[in-house]
Amino acid sequence: MDPQRSQDQQDATDVLRNATFVRNDVPAPSPENAVTASDLLLGAYDPTKLHPMAGIEDKLDYLLLEDDKTSDLPGSGTAIPSRGWSDDLCYGTGTMYLSGLALGGLWGLREGARKPLAVSNARLRINAVLNSVTRRGTFVGNSAGVLALVYNGINSTIDHVRGKHDTLGSMAAGAFTGALYKSTAGVRPALVAATFISGMAGVWSYVKRSV
Repeated sequence: MDPQRSQDQQDATDVLRNATFVRNDVPAPSPENAVTASDLLLGAYDPTKLHPMAGIEDKLDYLLLEDDKTSDLPGSGTAIPSRGWSDDLCYGTGTMYLSGLALGGLWGLREGARKPLAVSNARLRINAVLNSVTRRGTFVGNSAGVLALVYNGINSTIDHVRGKHDTLGSMAAGAFTGALYKSTAGVRPALVAATFISGMAGVWSYVKRSV
């Protein structure tokens, strides 16, 4: 037997023999105050006691999102409040794209359902409808998204330069957008598009202020 190992065991035995243990007289919790399963199920127990961070609520500033911070530009307080040009750019482009996609899909559905076929067949009819929906839906959706993207960019720039947001600025942005969109088709189509989109922008701006 190893003498060193025997010496270590003897030292450990001496330590255990001479050790003393002190017991604190802490009263045991009474059965009346103990938390039971019924307390948890009935909601009588406060869940904030389960974790030290459960009751912080809105006391941490870095967790607060500035959802209520709207643009302070004069005239921007409409029925659809804006939080800045980036907010208008994202929401406006996405809304117009989805709306154009839906309208284009309905247009394609109507076109595919009325398209004459050489052979009256259900599969051919379904194929024609799907092709029309895909073609018209993507065309209208992409066009509406591009128009909204350009319009919101120009409108935000005009508002920043003029220092206010009003119907006149929206109509000017619509005119620039329509003229730019149809600029490659000639002068007359550009003027028609500028007039049409400017009128639509004016109507939309008036509706937002009136609601």
